[in-house]
Amino acid sequence: MSPKNLNVSNKTHKNLINNLRDKRILQVYKKFENIIGLNQDFVVGVSGGSDSLALSFLTKIYSIKKSLNVYYFIIDHRLRKNSSFEAQSVKKLLKKYGINSIILKWYGKKPISNIQSLARNKRYNLLIDQAKKLNIKNILTGHHVDDLYENFFIRLSRGSGLNGLVSFSKKKTLRDEVNIVRPLLSFEKKHLNYVTTNVFKSYIEDPSNEDNKFKRVRIRKLIKHLQNDGLDKNKFLITIKNLKDSNETIKFYVAKNLQDNSYIDKDRTKVILNEDFFNQPHEVTFRSLSEVIKLVGNKYYSVRGKKVDNIIHKLKGETRISLRLTLGNCIIYKVNKSIIVLKEH
Repeated sequence: MSPKNLNVSNKTHKNLINNLRDKRILQVYKKFENIIGLNQDFVVGVSGGSDSLALSFLTKIYSIKKSLNVYYFIIDHRLRKNSSFEAQSVKKLLKKYGINSIILKWYGKKPISNIQSLARNKRYNLLIDQAKKLNIKNILTGHHVDDLYENFFIRLSRGSGLNGLVSFSKKKTLRDEVNIVRPLLSFEKKHLNYVTTNVFKSYIEDPSNEDNKFKRVRIRKLIKHLQNDGLDKNKFLITIKNLKDSNETIKFYVAKNLQDNSYIDKDRTKVILNEDFFNQPHEVTFRSLSEVIKLVGNKYYSVRGKKVDNIIHKLKGETRISLRLTLGNCIIYKVNKSIIVLKEH
């Protein structure tokens, strides 16, 4: 970098840091710094909304203070006519504040249903591909506490079990050998809006955030109605914490069941389950078998719960000595009183 460009960069960094003179922004940053705890380079996913721009500012300050490299990626899903223009606008806005970014485009056929869920998966896949190319283990996203409320009600409406209801509340989850980190989960949207409005002066409003055809939008409006009727968000968070504690208890017994009542082959293509594997409370047996199928089938997501339930019902109810079933890229054999799970080829 030339001396002239270096001076410009230093000046831009100084201007960014000067935003911490605002007591409210400084309070948000200090809380963020205490939470993030990273000492290695990382990737940040940027959408252009107020949440992700606040994350961009906070991570840029953090990277300057910790002398880390941060890579910012903007996802252009190309689902709307203006998406490419918006992506370029976000890129220019970030550049103005000394934050370099790269736009990743989603090419190929676009879905006509389940759009938001598929777009989210594509976004993660694009970010994970880039992280792996850079040999980086952590991707940061701008999800905040309001997203936590929404996700809880969305999963509740889909009949999710305990594990599904609380899974989004984790600040870090492993996906395809890369950590998805959500450092803003304890921040309210209004505080992030304040940071973005005062630092960047503007942000992109996604019109789909007001489109009632999306379940998330309808859930968001439902939560507002519930708040008007007395929903206490702090008490709601206590409820989620209690559910997480209960979930951790179940996970302990699932791990114990897997350790005591299964044999896993070294190459993870074969698992043998003894009779006691299925003599556990249903939720423990259900999760244990789901983990086995996910492991042997080499799947990131677990297979649908109803299908696992059907398999358990057949295995426990079948009186025949031998039985052959398939699920999740696995072949499941019943031989006498043992169950053998093999990878399907």
